[in-house]
Amino acid sequence: MISVNTNTTATVSAFNLQESNHMLNKSLQRLSSGKRIVSPYDDAGGLAVSTKLTAQHNRQSAVDKNISNGISFLQVQDGAYKTAANILDRISELRTLYDDVTKNSSDKANYDTEYQQLRQQLGNITAEKFNGISLFNATAGGSELSVYTNEQSSSATDVKVSLSKAALKTAVTTAGNVDLSDSTSGTTDTLADISIGQMATVIENVATLRATNGAQATRLMHAQSLLHANMANVEQANSRIIDTDVASESTAFAKYNILVQSGASMLAQANSLSNVALALLG
Repeated sequence: MISVNTNTTATVSAFNLQESNHMLNKSLQRLSSGKRIVSPYDDAGGLAVSTKLTAQHNRQSAVDKNISNGISFLQVQDGAYKTAANILDRISELRTLYDDVTKNSSDKANYDTEYQQLRQQLGNITAEKFNGISLFNATAGGSELSVYTNEQSSSATDVKVSLSKAALKTAVTTAGNVDLSDSTSGTTDTLADISIGQMATVIENVATLRATNGAQATRLMHAQSLLHANMANVEQANSRIIDTDVASESTAFAKYNILVQSGASMLAQANSLSNVALALLG
């Protein structure tokens, strides 16, 4: 049927052109933003999952920073242990030299002077802090700091690594109750009040503390490696939901671009169909 008032062909063409133009605009938005889900109605369920995965990844990133800070704490603590061990090694050497029969009282007094200075430095080490947190506990038995290694730290299945704040003062106190980290206590005034055997014991004590420190650092590093793997997997899962497949979307863009152009051309053709009726009337 040929009519003037109604041109259904043009109406359908206009609808098709509108839909193609809508899809072309959406494809442009996806390519320009890099996101497959531009609006919630693109994939409501996928957006919800992506939101949760993004939050999980952000928590994991925060845990990663906490683990790195825990490792830094242990590194600073180990530096203190290493220095303390070097000081004890020097005191042990001084004690051996003190027994030299060729040394007179003046020589021994000089050794004692260095010994007292080294004890003061040991005392300074036992008071060291990291960001205001004491590296060592003041009493025997020590205390612990907990570093959580996943983002579920408030759950019943949380995973944590305990960092020891060992009592360094206790470790450097000899069996004869000589606190080598305190030159003002009056417990001893000379190297003669300690023995080589006692020095060997306190050196072993510090070596044990350092070994514990290294073991905790190793565990934290492995926990961080696992966290990094989990973070990468979560990010990849989120990418499959939220990110644009550029190759696929470029193909879609080319398709809708052609449809828009051909739709506009066909709409113009459809609008001219009414001219046939005019020709018949003429």
